[in-house]
Amino acid sequence: MNIGSLSGKVWKKLDKDGAMTASALLKALNVKNNDLMMALGWLLREDKLEATKVANSTKYSLK
Repeated sequence: MNIGSLSGKVWKKLDKDGAMTASALLKALNVKNNDLMMALGWLLREDKLEATKVANSTKYSLK
């Protein structure tokens, strides 16, 4: 999958549903773990996301 396209899908999902964990995003978007991690990294590097540690997981949200 094209990482740029997947990054757009992640952004849209977070915009619609708010903060989510990587596990929730994997289920919602039905993509491979490695692809999701690359898309999250892309968005974090572009300063579009905020990662917040919650208990034993990390939640991702839009800035």
